[in-house]
Amino acid sequence: MNPNRIVLALAIVLSACSTSHAPVGAEKPAANASSQSTRAGTANPPRSTLYVGNSFMYYNNSLHGHVQQLARASVNSAQAAHRSTSLTISGSGIDWHDVGAYLRPDGIGRYSFVGDNEVRFNPPGRQFDSVLMMDCSQCPVHPTLRPIFFEYARKHSTTVRAQGVEPMLLMTWAYADKPEMTQGLADAYTEAGRLNDAHVVPAGLAFARSIELRPQLNLYVPDKRHPSLAGTYLTACTILASIYGVSPVGNTYTAGLDADVARHLQQVAWETVRDYHRR
Repeated sequence: MNPNRIVLALAIVLSACSTSHAPVGAEKPAANASSQSTRAGTANPPRSTLYVGNSFMYYNNSLHGHVQQLARASVNSAQAAHRSTSLTISGSGIDWHDVGAYLRPDGIGRYSFVGDNEVRFNPPGRQFDSVLMMDCSQCPVHPTLRPIFFEYARKHSTTVRAQGVEPMLLMTWAYADKPEMTQGLADAYTEAGRLNDAHVVPAGLAFARSIELRPQLNLYVPDKRHPSLAGTYLTACTILASIYGVSPVGNTYTAGLDADVARHLQQVAWETVRDYHRR
């Protein structure tokens, strides 16, 4: 059975564990550092991130896990060091999530599994200094749902910032058979980021660039919207580059992809991020 097709109770998928970058016995980045001292795309990026979204995040054994693996294998691993937890609801839109409840002190993220499946309790209090959010795959360009995207991008950004947490948005990608979605999604996420001073990760633009350069490399599963392993890996590389300012090019973690494919996706992610953030 394809694990991506398993229907979980209440269609809610909460990652089985939060992941910690630091090995057992090593000093771990503080979870509750001031948001004034941490910001995506700077020399001091977020050190603890909550991923909030849907199946685009949990496919292929969870996006946040691949970002962790890339961070560990990076030649600049100290810059990319962080821990993360993923909280997703199947088929959800941004308005399905109660982000304020997720950020309650000593709640989600209170402990991590590290080393040989050991439990480590994180510093008490606020558990995250950033939240990476996304909407449903077509909500930001849907005529009825588009206003809800902007409404909840604002509401959630206000909610998390009031708790000293940085809001971030994951720009999603066009369907395989509807490439025209790319520009609309990019415009919507970019505008939402501008309106809310929220960092935007341009994964959707990375998809489009990869398809232009290597159309034979399939970034989708057969439903034409969810990511293949290559699609998830490309998104993870884009997150590493965009949030942590660390180039994925040459990273030894390939998620089991052929080295040539991984190198292509790493390069696409890095070039996309550089082009997007210097506009």
